[in-house]
Amino acid sequence: MTKNNPDRLDPALRRLIAILIIGAMAPLLDTTIVNVALNTLAHDLTTTVSTVQWITTGYLLAMGMAIPLAGWAVTRIGGKRAWLISLALFLVSSALAGAAWDIGSLIAFRVLQGVAAGVMIPVLQTLVVQAAGGRQMGRLMAAVSMPAVIAPIVGPVLGGLIVGNTSWRWIFLINIPICLAGLVLAGRRLDDTGQRSNVRLDVLGLVLLSPGLAAVLYSLSRFSTLHSLEPAVTVPLVLGLVLLAAFVAHALRTGRQPIIDIRPLAVRSFGSASALMFLSGLTLFGGTLLVPLYLQQVRGLSALQAGLLLVPQGIGALLARRSVGGLTDRIGPRPVVLAGVVLATLPVAVFTQFGAHTNLVLIGACLLVFGAGVSAASIGVLAAAFEGLQPAQIPDASGTTRILLQIGGSFGTSVIALLLARQTAAHPGAPDVAFAGTFWWTTGFVVLAVAPALLLPRRKRTPPEEAVGDPAIKGAADAG
Repeated sequence: MTKNNPDRLDPALRRLIAILIIGAMAPLLDTTIVNVALNTLAHDLTTTVSTVQWITTGYLLAMGMAIPLAGWAVTRIGGKRAWLISLALFLVSSALAGAAWDIGSLIAFRVLQGVAAGVMIPVLQTLVVQAAGGRQMGRLMAAVSMPAVIAPIVGPVLGGLIVGNTSWRWIFLINIPICLAGLVLAGRRLDDTGQRSNVRLDVLGLVLLSPGLAAVLYSLSRFSTLHSLEPAVTVPLVLGLVLLAAFVAHALRTGRQPIIDIRPLAVRSFGSASALMFLSGLTLFGGTLLVPLYLQQVRGLSALQAGLLLVPQGIGALLARRSVGGLTDRIGPRPVVLAGVVLATLPVAVFTQFGAHTNLVLIGACLLVFGAGVSAASIGVLAAAFEGLQPAQIPDASGTTRILLQIGGSFGTSVIALLLARQTAAHPGAPDVAFAGTFWWTTGFVVLAVAPALLLPRRKRTPPEEAVGDPAIKGAADAG
């Protein structure tokens, strides 16, 4: 926060965020670009669509397993080193993926990418929250969420251009200059953050939590494909839930620092925000999954055309960012999240009326409002998540938020995919009716977000006058 303008983030903090965002663009862009190219990869690598899906599934499973390591890494080796190592691993694995010689090697290198991405994003959150000293969380999360807003706009278009005009290898090689720029800037301009400790890695907790997360995520991915509770779904789901339950018992009883401390969930703001993050898979992002499918399956648009038509959603998110962060800091997260839920609900309700000949301008207008609503709710939830937490709890809280987003997103994708399959089977030959019925379900799910949103803080706590003397800000300021 500047002395001349208390509504703006400190210039050094803004520079810190910019440095980290450059590196974070690589994994966020990578995901959206790869999704567009799956059919091309299946053709060029002479494999089936079910096999090529492991390029995405393996990445997501590895990401989920690596997330718990982020908090420990920040505490043990420092935020700067954790960031540089994970970014360097993403660079190397991207280069290897670009040089892959068959589908097996590509999947293996994508797993390495997932490990790097699983550490990077929680470390980024930890660095900026610690550097801000717990202040101006709304503006902070609005700034940090920039890559997540830009990637869905740029990624599909960029992926379509790469697939249509050059080799699929550039889907991964394009990450190299981004990672190099991020490494150079972070290496030169960041100082170590926070207090290091010699805390030992909670091996038992990691053995319980990481495979448990992977098993649950795998089960949900299989469910979204099979649409039935076959052994391939139920066995890993039960195994994963047993491992996660064992981890919860271990984390609450251990006398040492667990790999992820779940006790911050008892803090009302963090617990409510965590519930909203999980529900986001069913609520706020249901439309994000269904609309591209509607555009391609009902309207007959190509992947590139659908990607271009989704640009208004990103624009709406960008427009909301300009005011939502400051508004959250002034009036508190609860009214902002509730307003965001309402804004997201209205266009989803209109989606239920979409047909085979719905005006594209109307679709774009609905997506603009939907993007603004999702952006407002997301920023408010992330801002609320870190209120009331002690600085030492932030690394674990960052990991917890990412885990819940991963599981919630996978759960939401599976449920929405199942509902669409059921609606399609009930209305053969009428895909517009099937999508309309699924959009009605999604509208109902959005309402579920109201209950935990009412438990969020109504007004922001009064922050300390001066931020914690974080060396990351000092390093960015000195470099600036």
